Amino acid sequence: MTSSLTPLSQHSEPPWYRQFWPWFLIILPGTVVIAAIATLWIAMEGADDLVVDDYYRDGLAINQELAQQQRAAELGLAATLTLAQNGLMAALSTPVDDQQLTLHVSHPMEADRDFELTLQRIDAQVFSAPLATELHGRWHWVLRSPAGGWRLDGELWGNGEQRRP
Repeated sequence: MTSSLTPLSQHSEPPWYRQFWPWFLIILPGTVVIAAIATLWIAMEGADDLVVDDYYRDGLAINQELAQQQRAAELGLAATLTLAQNGLMAALSTPVDDQQLTLHVSHPMEADRDFELTLQRIDAQVFSAPLATELHGRWHWVLRSPAGGWRLDGELWGNGEQRRP
């Protein structure tokens, strides 16, 4: 009696890891997982700096800032900021008694690029400080007197052009 069954070795298929369809079905969700991780990384690295962490404290400080701006207006103060080859110069419209002024320079969209400078008196109305890096694009500035209680605001462009808000 002969068997109509053929030996298993003649019809055996290759193992699963040598076939196309299992790898195709594994790659589809695998690419989605990789894309999701990449998207999460991009979102975390490029987080939006426009949202303030402590909005209540910043809201309370607005009244103080308005009073400082009003004090500058009462003194008839205005400032012009210019980029020099080796730093930044602030020319005031009227002389002040301060030996130093504080300048906060902030980028409109990236808070990690913000910095603060201490400007030293050069003349009765001119103050200067060296810059560590070149400025490109638009920047906001706030010039303050540590003792005088006044504040001036403005915009500075990296190419040296200045526009008052």
